[in-house]
Amino acid sequence: SAGIPQPVYLWPNGVPGALGHSEADLPRLYPFLPKQRSTSTAVLVIAGGGYQIVAIGHEGFQIAHWLNAQGIPAFVLDYRVTPYQYPAPMQDGERAMRLIRAHAADYGIDPNRLGVWGFSAGGHLASSIGSHCDQDTSPIPQPDAIDKISCRPAFMILAYPVIGMTPPVTHMGSLGFLLGEHPDPALEHNLSNQYQVSDKTPPTFLFATSFDPTVPVQNSLDFYQALLAHHVPSEAHFYDYSNHGCGLCGSIEPLSTWPALLRKWLVQLGWIPPDAPPPPPPAPNLPTWIPGLKGPGEPAPAAQ
Repeated sequence: SAGIPQPVYLWPNGVPGALGHSEADLPRLYPFLPKQRSTSTAVLVIAGGGYQIVAIGHEGFQIAHWLNAQGIPAFVLDYRVTPYQYPAPMQDGERAMRLIRAHAADYGIDPNRLGVWGFSAGGHLASSIGSHCDQDTSPIPQPDAIDKISCRPAFMILAYPVIGMTPPVTHMGSLGFLLGEHPDPALEHNLSNQYQVSDKTPPTFLFATSFDPTVPVQNSLDFYQALLAHHVPSEAHFYDYSNHGCGLCGSIEPLSTWPALLRKWLVQLGWIPPDAPPPPPPAPNLPTWIPGLKGPGEPAPAAQ
């Protein structure tokens, strides 16, 4: 846990819909601020985990270090998962965007240059923020001033994301943990984010493997086709490989090139300057969860 910043709690005065008062009931952000800045752009990082856990190690903190090495501030979200269901994760994601913007001056970032980067189920949460934020689909019962700030990201990065919530495209685990055993078909459709793309959807970068054994690549294909249909600036990279959940994929040589493609896209769209420091070299993944860390996304103890 060395090098992990102190968490910032999303709702210090009471979490909406809280089931208790333990660490698991307190969604939070970890602000990773680089010593040397290359840009006023910042990124909210949302790890996956099927809405069952939060893979905050290799899909959260490791991503923040990758961004920080290039002079980019990053904020890692630890959000509520099972036994919480919809709308809690969406409320946490939207609140995180708003909270970062509310304190943009404190963090030294431009509130209009805040993007979101999500993996797997975190990609579903990220794409939900990008496509639903102005629709008030997960309203807060007693909103405060921060809840009135826009949560729409300036851009999205979606790595092997869950996009659809309807079988057979969806990831059944994410569907079950988010919406329960007998979800409302209308809600399933509404949270199938390929149907929510519009000409206002933020520019998007997609990465997936063509033979993903966990989340069908059709999720990414459907979203990319919707982006194209609405003329949203977008770029997609599908690797002829079978993998899910490798993060930056530093230990998988055929996939380890994808972060470099993302870096080029960020430069091309002007989110970071061409002379930003280089990213770190490919490296093995951090563990899924950092030992000793507490929070909503912590995996349940293994049965003895």
